[in-house]
Amino acid sequence: MQINKQNILYKKISIGPKIEISLSHFIWFLLTIIAVCSEMARGLGSIDNYLVFKGVFDHVVQQKYLFSFYPSEYASYNNYGPAFSLIIAPFALLPVYLGCFLWAIANAGCLFYAIKLLPINENQKILIYWISCIEMMTSIHNVQFNAMFTSFVIFSFVFTLRGKDWLATLFIALGILTKLYGVGALAFFFFSKNKKQFIGTFIMWMVIIVVLPMLYSSYDYIVKSYEDWYYQIIRRNGQNIENSKNAGMQDISVPGMIRRIFNYYGNIDFKIIALAGIAFIVPLFKKHNLSSIKFQLHYLAIVLIAVVIFSSAAESPTFVIAVTGAAIWFVLQTTPVATSVKIMLALLFLLTILSPTDIVPKYIRDHYILAYSLKALPCFFIWCWLTVSAWTNDFRNYNHNE
Repeated sequence: MQINKQNILYKKISIGPKIEISLSHFIWFLLTIIAVCSEMARGLGSIDNYLVFKGVFDHVVQQKYLFSFYPSEYASYNNYGPAFSLIIAPFALLPVYLGCFLWAIANAGCLFYAIKLLPINENQKILIYWISCIEMMTSIHNVQFNAMFTSFVIFSFVFTLRGKDWLATLFIALGILTKLYGVGALAFFFFSKNKKQFIGTFIMWMVIIVVLPMLYSSYDYIVKSYEDWYYQIIRRNGQNIENSKNAGMQDISVPGMIRRIFNYYGNIDFKIIALAGIAFIVPLFKKHNLSSIKFQLHYLAIVLIAVVIFSSAAESPTFVIAVTGAAIWFVLQTTPVATSVKIMLALLFLLTILSPTDIVPKYIRDHYILAYSLKALPCFFIWCWLTVSAWTNDFRNYNHNE
């Protein structure tokens, strides 16, 4: 997709005699600072998620059960395993507000840099920044981990394509052992030029990341914490499905839409994920497409969307992951942009990106979008679009400058 550089989205601003940055880049970090500062200004109650994250490190060091309720420390529950303590440690060791501020900057910065590394042109990257910045800000308002996790998936993709499998698999292992969603990035194995190295370094990193927290905890505690984490994930899945009956803030997913629209709470998740998995994996065996950069970018978008829309744990701040995938889908479209693409982008903004904001009337947000998990609907449509394209198109003749 070629973009007219005269558009305001691509303007540059001067911040010194020899320094110019894109207006898009400036706004990205300005929104981050506004979001985190506004939450910190409201007090500790508004940064409860960060306190939960900090608690993971503190409790691993203290060898406390990770999934208990600690009302003297925070108001909600932790759902992260002991490996997350590695990521949050540099921030948890700082004073709370400083750690929280730097945590937000690190999340936004990681995603910013990951998008910067994508094998697309600069204009396409700037479009991705603009499409995903509101969801990024939503995640930052909740001082969540999702923007950083999105960067892990993109890093694993980029480094696989660059032949740096040892680095790609580090981010895949981190993603799996912190949020489980990272398992989707294993699909990038098909793009690896050295599959033995990919497998070997992946196993190596899994072992290292499991073992490292033992340096500031203990072997028995970490092993037991992984067992506890497994059961916590099962409990949380059941809680999310149960909360879906009352249109709770979780289960904003394809199974959640089925549950809420049809009032059906039977065992549907495995069947849906199995069908989606088949649709996901089959095109990867079309070997003639595997070396096409457009096909590879299709799969990055598919992974980013799929890990959110098929999870009962999906909530509004999680959608920075899926919307980044949707933004990649958009910039892969040819110009002039088809009407169907414009309609889909409009739906993405109305139902997904803007639905948590005051732009959408509260009644519509509560009684329709939240009540039926419709935030996931445009992302599901785009996932279907990408998957059908991966099934049916021949990408061998794709011109990267198209």
